[in-house]
Amino acid sequence: MKRVLFSASMMLAGVMACAQATGRGGGDVKTRFIVKPEEGDFLIDRFPFRSGDTTLPVLKIHYQTLGKPVKDRFGKVTNAVLIMHGTGGSGSGFLGASFAGVLFGPGQLLDAAKYYIILPDGIGHGKSSKPSQGLHMRFPKYNYDDMVLANYRLLTEHLGVNHLRLVMGTSMGGMHTWIWGAVYPDFMDALLPLASLPVAIAGRNRMMRKMAINLIEADPAWKGGEYSAEPVQGLMGAGSSLFFMNSSPLQLQKRAPTREEADKMVEGLQRGYASMDANDLIYQLDASRDYDPSSVLSKIKAPLFAINSADDQINPAELGIMEPEIRNVAKGRFILLPITDQTQGHGTNSLPAIWGNYLGELLSVSEPDKR
Repeated sequence: MKRVLFSASMMLAGVMACAQATGRGGGDVKTRFIVKPEEGDFLIDRFPFRSGDTTLPVLKIHYQTLGKPVKDRFGKVTNAVLIMHGTGGSGSGFLGASFAGVLFGPGQLLDAAKYYIILPDGIGHGKSSKPSQGLHMRFPKYNYDDMVLANYRLLTEHLGVNHLRLVMGTSMGGMHTWIWGAVYPDFMDALLPLASLPVAIAGRNRMMRKMAINLIEADPAWKGGEYSAEPVQGLMGAGSSLFFMNSSPLQLQKRAPTREEADKMVEGLQRGYASMDANDLIYQLDASRDYDPSSVLSKIKAPLFAINSADDQINPAELGIMEPEIRNVAKGRFILLPITDQTQGHGTNSLPAIWGNYLGELLSVSEPDKR
């Protein structure tokens, strides 16, 4: 059951992850072989939201780190890795066994004894500032540029990181990775956007988001965001519209081959939808409204491997969007993973057992002495 929820949830279904509190990245059990993450908060006074909104006096960005930073003789950090989560997720989701257990352990690709791994909670997510903490629909209308800037300031002003060995992210975090490469082209050695496209959110993707928002706001219990109890009917409608794009038909058929098993799974999902915060979800879905790095892809300097899965319904391969766009990235490469018994639709983004070999190749070709 948890595997089904995980596979269905990586991008827009903060919806699905909340259904069983499994987190983003593969389960609710933290890996036991790595050191306990250090947690902290970075407070920013009067953060300059692109909208110009000054309603929020202090923006809090929560983060977790593994390992310690290493500097060269010139003071440049050489081993920092930034990993950014998907819509509705948080940095803690990457501590599950199917992500951290494959990447962060001794001798693995991002061994926490070798790398300084930084896992922030984006604005509006996790333990960072978000609408549900009091402002509700008066919370500043943040966008992806705001989220990237907040993380940049977290690194440079709070953690003392002046360079990144690797920037990577899943889904929404993948989209943030494209922005990082274009806005801060000299700040990193390598980029790994997973399950994303470097173009505006339009077509079915935008329709899905807009329909989910409309369903929440149409519920009389929403009350313009000032509800005393969650607008359950609106959340269930939104969750249902998001579910089909985030799930893997093959995996769901394998794991719910009977009517009884499918119905039981639906019950679990719907309990999860009802436990979400409606205002937080509206903001999370709408933050992508003006995302579009396509015009600045030529500014990206570092080697970039973009990885998508052929069974991803959020970023359907048949649209043919990535092929012409990747040609605008000087050191860009597009990898389309074929459908197998292991791929999980959009959720493949958080299964490094499937794409880890490409991460290893990227780390190799992007070593500073090879560039």
